[in-house]
Amino acid sequence: MKTKIQACIIDDEQDGRDYIALLLQNEFPEIEIVFQATSIEEAYIYLSKNSPGILFLDIQLKDGTAFDLLSKFKLLDSQIIFITAFENFAIQAIKNGAADYLLKPIKKIDFIIAVNKTLENIKKNKIIPAGSSKKNKISLPTLQGFKLTDIGDIIRCEADSSYTTFYLTDKTKIIVSKTLHEFEELLTDYNFFRIHHKHLINLSHLKEYIKGKGGQVIMTDNSVLDVSVRKKNDFLSNIEQMD
Repeated sequence: MKTKIQACIIDDEQDGRDYIALLLQNEFPEIEIVFQATSIEEAYIYLSKNSPGILFLDIQLKDGTAFDLLSKFKLLDSQIIFITAFENFAIQAIKNGAADYLLKPIKKIDFIIAVNKTLENIKKNKIIPAGSSKKNKISLPTLQGFKLTDIGDIIRCEADSSYTTFYLTDKTKIIVSKTLHEFEELLTDYNFFRIHHKHLINLSHLKEYIKGKGGQVIMTDNSVLDVSVRKKNDFLSNIEQMD
């Protein structure tokens, strides 16, 4: 039997929780509601030990906001659909990695679109592992869905708090709501090296190294990036070992 996708509803209004549960029951039988909470405290206890695939999260709760809850976690591995009666939270929701954003009262069609997009994110947002027959591609999740990108087209990745910006050979940028550390672990086998806490570079796109305390690199997009003193020796050793 196919495993259902687990979902959690966090809303301090009973009517709100009931309506989401009814929509899921009628429209998405592949989703199972495993937990409901009415407060940050209840949600935190549950999410500290569990990682539901989808989190339906009301922004204003009786003991704080959804952002107060999220600030308690370094990383929350769930697709989040924010729900609120106030439009002014949209930008903050996006910055907190929203898969989508729904206004109350929730319209059925908007709900269906948001959940379908989120299910697609769940299917597509995992990095293709080394050894895969499609190992030259990486799937980067975006708010609109995902972008399948050739690993060789990635020049560099730059950290910005819990986000990572990818700089590509076609001069486009992709911002992903995942930390640089996650991509460092996944891309190291593909000739990537983290030269700085902010910078993960594709050594195939390294154009020049400039000596200094840590030094600097110039990439094929002509970006000039600092090499940290701590990373300098390992970086130069990697360069020496390149064919």
